Amino acid sequence: MILDYQGTFCIIPTGNHSGKFKLHLRTPGPVGDFYKLLKYRCQERRFMKDARIFVLLKIPSTGLYYTPMINPGQIWNKYLSTAGGKGNRDAASSKLLQEKLSHYLDIVEVNIAHQISLRSEAFFHAMTSQHELQDYLRKTSQAVKLLREKISKIDKVMCEGSLRVLRLSLTRNNCIKAYNKLKLMATVHQTQPTVQLLLSTSEFVGALDLISTTQEVLQQELQGIHSFRHLGSQLCELEKLIDKMMIAEFSTYARNDLNRPLEDDCQILEEERLVSLVFGLLKQRKLNFYEIYGDEMIITAKNIIKQCVVNTVSQIEEIDTEVVVKLADQMRMMNFPQWFDLLKNIFSKFTIFLKRIKATLNTIHSVVFLVLDKNQKTRDLEDTLQKNSAKDSTVDTEVAYLTHEGMFISDAFSEGDLPPVAADDTTSQRNTSPNSEPCSSDSVSEPECTTDSSSSKEQTTSSVTPGGVEMMISDDMKLTDLELVRLANNIQELLYNASDICHDRSVKFLMARAKDGFLEKLNSSEFVALSRLMEGFILDTEQICGRKSMSLRGALQSQANRFVNRFHEERKTKLSLLLDNERWKQAEVPAEFQDLVDSVSDGRISLPEKKPAATEERKPTEFLIVEGQKYATVGTVLLLIRIILEYCQCVDNIPSITTDMLTRLSDLLKYFNSRSCQLVLGAGALQVVGLKTITTKNLALSSRCLQLIVHYIPIIRAHFEARLQPKQFSMLRHFDHITKDYHDHIAEISAKLVAIMDSLFDKLLSKYEVKAPVPSACFRNICKQMAKMHEAIYDLLPEEQTQMLFLRINASYKLHLKRQLAHLNVVNDGGPLNGLVTSDVAFYTGNLQALKGLNNLDLNMAEIWEQKR
Repeated sequence: MILDYQGTFCIIPTGNHSGKFKLHLRTPGPVGDFYKLLKYRCQERRFMKDARIFVLLKIPSTGLYYTPMINPGQIWNKYLSTAGGKGNRDAASSKLLQEKLSHYLDIVEVNIAHQISLRSEAFFHAMTSQHELQDYLRKTSQAVKLLREKISKIDKVMCEGSLRVLRLSLTRNNCIKAYNKLKLMATVHQTQPTVQLLLSTSEFVGALDLISTTQEVLQQELQGIHSFRHLGSQLCELEKLIDKMMIAEFSTYARNDLNRPLEDDCQILEEERLVSLVFGLLKQRKLNFYEIYGDEMIITAKNIIKQCVVNTVSQIEEIDTEVVVKLADQMRMMNFPQWFDLLKNIFSKFTIFLKRIKATLNTIHSVVFLVLDKNQKTRDLEDTLQKNSAKDSTVDTEVAYLTHEGMFISDAFSEGDLPPVAADDTTSQRNTSPNSEPCSSDSVSEPECTTDSSSSKEQTTSSVTPGGVEMMISDDMKLTDLELVRLANNIQELLYNASDICHDRSVKFLMARAKDGFLEKLNSSEFVALSRLMEGFILDTEQICGRKSMSLRGALQSQANRFVNRFHEERKTKLSLLLDNERWKQAEVPAEFQDLVDSVSDGRISLPEKKPAATEERKPTEFLIVEGQKYATVGTVLLLIRIILEYCQCVDNIPSITTDMLTRLSDLLKYFNSRSCQLVLGAGALQVVGLKTITTKNLALSSRCLQLIVHYIPIIRAHFEARLQPKQFSMLRHFDHITKDYHDHIAEISAKLVAIMDSLFDKLLSKYEVKAPVPSACFRNICKQMAKMHEAIYDLLPEEQTQMLFLRINASYKLHLKRQLAHLNVVNDGGPLNGLVTSDVAFYTGNLQALKGLNNLDLNMAEIWEQKR
């Protein structure tokens, strides 16, 4: 046989068989497929088993042939066995099997005979005892029959009735269970209508509790009930609907609460409704409900301002709303009193608005903390029960032992000694004991209530809110302490946001009015009134909300800075104009300025209130009396003192501008010092005012004016120091610098007065000749000029300053006289020339000491002579 893997199989029989045939395959296959086909062909040609078959395999790619090593017998038995010799083989196999079985039977008989021969005695004993055993069995059967008859009678007399009672009791209990189950099903069936009824009255918490209880009953006691297969999903959808309804209801509540008429009433609107809504939202974990309230606050704050403006504009006849359409333009047409009243009205409305918000948020806050407190109590109770479980372990062990031994609990404990926990666990322990039968659908159970099933019971705790509303808190609140604390913080932050909202809206209102520079044009009294109003509102909001809001305070500070700049520029310009027109002559002091100075002396640095006009007006005085000292001043200085007091009073009225006012006042004082120096010492008044000359009287008056200002600098410093923070005390150094500058200026004026006389002495004494007559014309002229100097300054400067000034002038005089005498070689030798000089000096001394206030002046004229060495 030749196998061609290209698709042709050739079979060549040998021996007594002849003929050959070819097998054709469409596709090459394994050798097993070839042998199966070969078997089929051999059965058709009736080839015998002993036919010799050769297999040649041809490799198509090389054209070579090879013979695989195949056992012909295995091939025949496996593939080429035919059905032709089946009958002969069966007959031979049957004969051989019969012979094997006969042989096995002989072997068995021989083994049995051998065993019998070994145990012959026992065998024959058993055979002889068979009759006895039959008799014994017969008697036993009769006894069993008799016993059964007795048991049957006992069963009928004693057990059948009791068992029937037990079966009836079991049936009754099963019927009760079925009834209760049907009753529970009927109750569950009424869940949806009941929920709809509760929702119609806004009882969201009750509806949610009912849905939660029903879902637990469906999962635990009515599981598998075909008629309720869709109820769970329906309840879930209903719960989602309730969530949306609660959010919508809370939005409506917030809108109604915040949009109530803003009167003095700050009571909570429908507190029970609010508590119910908040509790329901917490139960459903809708923890972002406070954002709804926050959005409503923003809208309401806008409407409050708008409504106030509309109401105010409608009462002002000068504003034509048909011509001026925009509300902001209508507001800008108001004068300050009208706008101030509007702002006051807005602030009062915002104050009531914040009080209402605080009351509502406090109620929400209390509900959150009640839930938090309930969680804490629940954890404490669980810890207590866990600690008590260790104490009850001995009782539980004994109960378990007694139940295991088949004893009843009542046999071990009296009813009074039975622990409550053990009593509750008795039934479960009996059911789980080894002697009890497994539970089945026909087992006896306790009657069940339709609504108070063990699986759906919820522990509730009664709590009372600060407003007196009582509410029941169930144990199914699945909120953690962290979530509740975070929610409480967010609610508190919402109160802070309410204050910020009111301040922000107020700032926008102020900025809308300030667009045309209205606020910058306010005078001091108007701005102080505005500042006090805003400060009062800021303090009220801080007291209500407990936190500072910086927006309105910042706007006030910004306006205050603008006011300070304008306030300072106006007064600096006014002072500049006064100085440019000042002729540096002594001015009369009106009574109002004397009153102003007197009020400062009493410790009150403020402008006195205007007194009603008296029947007889007080006449002005020549000098300003300050703490018993007379001050001759010019009109500019009087007004400067008033301006200084205006700065100080402005600081009292607006504390926030203290530092700015201090800086501006320092600048003003420096400006007066430098400008007055330019006009008097620098002789600027000659060109500015048109003075012919700067006289000694002008100089003395300028010095006295500077001394008056220096007198008030420590008082001003103390006033500002009392209103500064400790960290701001470094700013007070400005007053120290100003005081030094003023003292330097005063010293320069004194030096200028001495310099005037010094130049006079130099001019006159340089021409002095020692000769008759006595007194000489030079000394008469000197005494005349000294008298004029004294006359110019005596009424302006204090007596002590006059004496000190003339001592310095006298020293200058002695220096020049001494130099001239040395030039003339006149010595103190008692000669004629010495006598003449002594006479002139005596004349000078007499005239000088004759001047008012200089009689006790120590002139020490001996210094004019050269000391002998």
